[in-house]
Amino acid sequence: MIIENPLFLIALIFIITGFILHKFPPKTINTFYGYRTKRSMRNQNSWNFAQLYSSKLMMQLGLLYALIGLIGFIYKPSETIIAITAIALLIIIAAIIIVKVEKKLKNKFN
Repeated sequence: MIIENPLFLIALIFIITGFILHKFPPKTINTFYGYRTKRSMRNQNSWNFAQLYSSKLMMQLGLLYALIGLIGFIYKPSETIIAITAIALLIIIAAIIIVKVEKKLKNKFN
C-alpha cells in the first residue's frame, strides 16, 4: 500500500532521515554525511547549527509531504500524476530546506 504511493514513501524517508540526523548529527565537519554546503562547513558552530536546523525542517516538511501523500490514497490519481507530483515535491522541499538553512546561517553567522 505505501509502496504504491511514492508520495507517502518519500515523506517517510524525509521524516526518518530528519529524525536520524537530529538524534545523531555528525559531530565534526565532514564530506560524508549531514547538511553540507560551503556556508555550513565554514566553522564548527555553523556546522552544528545547520545539522540541527536542517534535520528539524526535514521532519516538518516530511510531515507535510505525508499529508499530501494521504490525499493520493483518498483520490487515487493516475500513476503519471503521482510520479510527477512526487518529483516536483521532492525538488521543492529540498529547495526549501536549502534556502531556509542558508538564510538562517547567513543571518546568524555573518
